[in-house]
Amino acid sequence: MTFSNSFESQGSGLLRLRTLVRLRWLAVIGQSIAIFSVHFMLGFKVPLGPCLAIIALSAWLNIFLTLRWRAGQRLASRPAGLLLGYDVLQLASLLYLTGGMENPFAFLFLVPVTVSATSLPILWTLGLAVLAFGCSSVLAIIHNPLPWAQNQTFSLPPTYIAGMWAALICGTVFSAIYARRIAEEARLMSSALSATEMVLAREQRLSALDGLAAAAAHELGTPLATIALVAKELKREIPKTSPHIEDIDLLISQAARCREILKRLAVPEQLSDDVYQQVSLHAMIEDLVAPLRGSDVTITIDAKASDDKKLSPEPVFLRNPAITYGVGNLLENAIDFAISSVDVKARWNGNQVTLTVADDGPGFDQTIFDQLGDPFVTTRPGYGADVQPEPGQHDGMGLGLFIAKTLLERSGATVSLANRKHPLQGATIQITWPRAQVDVIKA
Repeated sequence: MTFSNSFESQGSGLLRLRTLVRLRWLAVIGQSIAIFSVHFMLGFKVPLGPCLAIIALSAWLNIFLTLRWRAGQRLASRPAGLLLGYDVLQLASLLYLTGGMENPFAFLFLVPVTVSATSLPILWTLGLAVLAFGCSSVLAIIHNPLPWAQNQTFSLPPTYIAGMWAALICGTVFSAIYARRIAEEARLMSSALSATEMVLAREQRLSALDGLAAAAAHELGTPLATIALVAKELKREIPKTSPHIEDIDLLISQAARCREILKRLAVPEQLSDDVYQQVSLHAMIEDLVAPLRGSDVTITIDAKASDDKKLSPEPVFLRNPAITYGVGNLLENAIDFAISSVDVKARWNGNQVTLTVADDGPGFDQTIFDQLGDPFVTTRPGYGADVQPEPGQHDGMGLGLFIAKTLLERSGATVSLANRKHPLQGATIQITWPRAQVDVIKA
């Protein structure tokens, strides 16, 4: 693939042409100001013609890129890497003419490498780093004298030059690693938050189905009553010996069945919206646990006040898709890893509500304990792992715990993860809400 074809391809890179062009214009302006200031204001002898020719080459390259391609185009790795490589060589050429590593602007070698670290694959970043290291090593030995006052020379000791070279290498490596790490974490977090938003939107749609069902029941009630009435009139009109009498009876019975179904769907509509949306803590836990009781794991629920019940009645929550998904996901994880039992404990007092989910499984892996709750962190087989899940075994992407924790924290909760104390084994997750924030009775 030629450079032009690669440039014109719709790359999925993170680096836009506009970004590189603007950075290069900034370099052109800065280099021009530095050259003119040293030559005319300080009166130091600078090879003005060759320096301006090198700077003009960058300016013409920017003009060519702006006219040839759209500024907002995202660059593929190859053209972006080559353009950053040109910036390294252009800076090296200027430094060769103006003192090499003795020039205080030599630290600018780290700029193209840092830009690459935030947006290009690791191989291109390594290549640019090697190019910058090679140029700085050559410039430490071979270069024109540093521009200085007439009849005077300025020369730094070789030991000092070696120290500057080492400082440049260390600074470039540190900046590149730091920038790449920050950019990678930002990309992972953005991807994980997008997944969280999709999950929350799905849960909100599911929560809205109750209201849609009640509305459908209300709307369908009238035409269904008309169908039943007409069917009964037809039955009275036709002779009892008619072959259609059985069809009429079937129609009447099915209409009655539909009315019973619609009556059940309309129950939420018969209640006030506020009342239907409220659920006690114990009832909420029971609703989440009910679909999971068919497993081989025993689930026990213990819900009570941690002080006088008269002073601390059971908290009442509003039905919240974020809490429903978050707690439900943690319960499913506990059952997946549990050997025989999962304990769910709810405690409350006048200030806070605490829900604890504990299992008797292997507990959290200590090697990734500090990363638990971060996106794409998992010990399950199947995602980014060499070991594939066994048939029937749940595989993971490392997003479940992150999404659950994020949604619960959005509801005002604090989520704590720990392993159970010896001699018990297993993991325990504690969710704590300020009572005033979730209890609709106290609010």
